[in-house]
Amino acid sequence: MNTYEIEIKSLLGEKEYADTLRSQLLEKGAHKTSQNNQINHYFINGSFDTLLKSVQHLFLSDQLLVLKNIITQGSKHSVRTREVNSEVKLVIKSSVDDTSSENGIARMEFEENVAISIGELDELLIQSGFEYQAKWSREREEYELDTITVTLDKNAGYGWLTEFERVVGEDEDFDKVQEEIKNLMNDFGLVELDQNRLARMFDYYNDNWEDYYGTNKVFTIE
Repeated sequence: MNTYEIEIKSLLGEKEYADTLRSQLLEKGAHKTSQNNQINHYFINGSFDTLLKSVQHLFLSDQLLVLKNIITQGSKHSVRTREVNSEVKLVIKSSVDDTSSENGIARMEFEENVAISIGELDELLIQSGFEYQAKWSREREEYELDTITVTLDKNAGYGWLTEFERVVGEDEDFDKVQEEIKNLMNDFGLVELDQNRLARMFDYYNDNWEDYYGTNKVFTIE
């Protein structure tokens, strides 16, 4: 059975708002599960058929089946490589609603470790016809609150951002899960980041990523 991530973002911006949310989460019984530094390399164009052939030696047969399902069943695919501390991953997401696969609310996701460097993995994508869209860097804290995963991200360019996410099965009511997440976010006084504004932020970063990648610089896009 396929699984999906239902995820809603809120832009915090300044550190003081991230500190407040962190305190609120702990007061409500959330527990911190991880803290790490990440780099994410986003790719566009390319051939998925060629990519499958290029990376098949890196994964088990059941992992490849999941990857093929996401490629064939989803739409508006987002392709990226990720390094979390010393672990390297291939990440492919696809939309199952009318939002984008990069930043959307309901998505299928493939995220698996590989036993090669991020540079070597990038090269496999480039050989498959993909090209860099942008490189991103962030510091991430992750918390669990009941069935919800909450992340606090300090993103280059964006500043502080939070994501509330729940992973669901294909037989669950996506709209109901979204509403439950929004209600929980409302309890924290958070406002959902508008998808159109998020798209404008994403586009601006992609056009200017070399000015922000690996820095603490932040821009504001309304």
